[in-house]
Amino acid sequence: MHPGPPPPRQPYPPGYWPSQAPPPTAQQLQGRTLAAQPEPYPYHRRPGIRPKLRWVATPPPGAWPRRRVVPPERYLGPPSYPVPPRWGFPNLVWRRPTSVPGTASDEIRPIDRVPVLSRSLIGVLFGFALLAVVAAGAEIWRYVLLIQGREAALTRSVVAFSDGFVLTAGLLASTLALLPAGLSLWWLLVARQAAADVSGDDPPRPVWQVLVGVLAPVVNLPMALSVVGELEHAVLSRPRDVRPKPSRQVVVWWGAWLLNWVLLGASIVWRFRDDVQSMADSVVLVSLTDLSAALLAVVTALVVRRFSALLAPSDARDVREMRVLKVEGAPEPELRTRRPAGAAR
Repeated sequence: MHPGPPPPRQPYPPGYWPSQAPPPTAQQLQGRTLAAQPEPYPYHRRPGIRPKLRWVATPPPGAWPRRRVVPPERYLGPPSYPVPPRWGFPNLVWRRPTSVPGTASDEIRPIDRVPVLSRSLIGVLFGFALLAVVAAGAEIWRYVLLIQGREAALTRSVVAFSDGFVLTAGLLASTLALLPAGLSLWWLLVARQAAADVSGDDPPRPVWQVLVGVLAPVVNLPMALSVVGELEHAVLSRPRDVRPKPSRQVVVWWGAWLLNWVLLGASIVWRFRDDVQSMADSVVLVSLTDLSAALLAVVTALVVRRFSALLAPSDARDVREMRVLKVEGAPEPELRTRRPAGAAR
């Protein structure tokens, strides 16, 4: 079926005048002209997907509500709990707070090793000094028995006990002398590095020169004073370009060092003689060597204690609490006769 022709247009009612559309402007005419122009060749260069525009709407300034200012709360005193709190510090001993395994904070600095080493070394040195004095007493007793044996016969038990006493004390003193020697050398190397870290300079000597100057026979006689003098110079934070000047305590230590090594060499040489008088003289030399070793151990302990106290900070537990007992020469304080009006009770 065909719908047929459209119905005829109805005439406008009387008195009605249709509104006329305004004429097109020049811009509209130009746009129509551009739209009617054919698309230039080639057509395949035309982009298939045109860029999309994204419109973002932002509120104008002042559209957001202002943040309400919260007044600071009034202090109501320390916190209180209805029941005893269950939190607290862990029941552990103190440990280094920055100690993280596998990092640089896990390494112990030389300045932290100095107090621990000094306490152990001082105890070992005083113990060795006591043992050396006992060994010297055993040698002196043997010499007294030798003098008595020139005029009278000695009992076998006394001689056997004296020989056992001398042998035991001598072996213990000779063997245990390695312990304070090793600890002293360790403390010396650690103290040198700690003093260098505090001052910010490198040690004046490499480690091998220090070992040769302390352990090598004959060479260690003059070099020991230089090594300990340089350590004292660094501990006192003196300028690096100034020549080290050992103190009286260091010079006394060096004198005990020389005396001990000279007596030790003399006693070793005297042991190779076979006559009776040389054997008696060797007993005297060994006793003097033991006494010089005890003196060297005591002086070394005093030097170690002084240098360690200068390097490491003092422990607060070792400081005695001060209390004012009496004040002399100060004016009398002004006594308050009445209580101010606004003073809190």
